[in-house]
Amino acid sequence: MRSVDGERLRVSRSCAIAFDELEWHFTGAGGPGGQHANTANTKVELRFDVAGSPSLGPRQRARLQERLGPVVRVTASDRRSQHQNRELAIERLRSKLAAALRVDAARVATAPSRAAKARRVEEKRHRADIKRTRRRPATDDEG
Repeated sequence: MRSVDGERLRVSRSCAIAFDELEWHFTGAGGPGGQHANTANTKVELRFDVAGSPSLGPRQRARLQERLGPVVRVTASDRRSQHQNRELAIERLRSKLAAALRVDAARVATAPSRAAKARRVEEKRHRADIKRTRRRPATDDEG
């Protein structure tokens, strides 16, 4: 898995979480699957305590708590194998944390260019011409 290096889950360039901070729970997954589904605990629930994590810096912790809350929880029961569901849960947690840590660049308002203004006016003129041609022709009443 590319998001794991050693014993840490790599979330972003500046954030990596130790695996011993993750809390795993395994339960039986519902749905079809026969005897295997009735005996194997393949559903994976993964929890990460944002508030108590020593791997996070103060700004990262504040951002995650604001966007995700004090505890982040993901589940995976898509696959029949516990190992595959573990991999899915890790990837879901990584993407959820990465999305919450992402800082969007502030939008800088810009004025439309001269060419854009000219295109807009030309389009309005063209629309007006089209609508004008749809009108009923004027009748001359010389009565």
